[in-house]
Amino acid sequence: MNVPKELLYTPSHVWVRKLEGGSVQIGITDKAQNDLNSMVFVNLPAAGDSFSADDVLCDVESVKSVSDVYAPVSGTVSKVNETLIDTPEAINKDPYGAWIVEMEDVSGVEGLLDADAYIAECEKE
Repeated sequence: MNVPKELLYTPSHVWVRKLEGGSVQIGITDKAQNDLNSMVFVNLPAAGDSFSADDVLCDVESVKSVSDVYAPVSGTVSKVNETLIDTPEAINKDPYGAWIVEMEDVSGVEGLLDADAYIAECEKE
């Protein structure tokens, strides 16, 4: 299982990358994409949409199922990865490069798990 040390995580298999200026990128983890298998569709939110932590941010569809992706933090979507519209399988190829959204005006980052804590959560499953 690939778990980059520089990222933060949620128990629901979402990762967060801190960017300059306080914004973050958000995506799903290697474990999540592996469990879901072949991605066929990503239903992206729109730039300008605001979310509270634990709101449904978007959903991803694989050949196995449709799964909700929950916002790991509160904030406003500043950018969506439109590449995923035509190539959702990019999440399977590079889950940490194929981010889903960028958010600004973010709060709640301090409640996220570091890599070691995330691995410990996964081992409980």
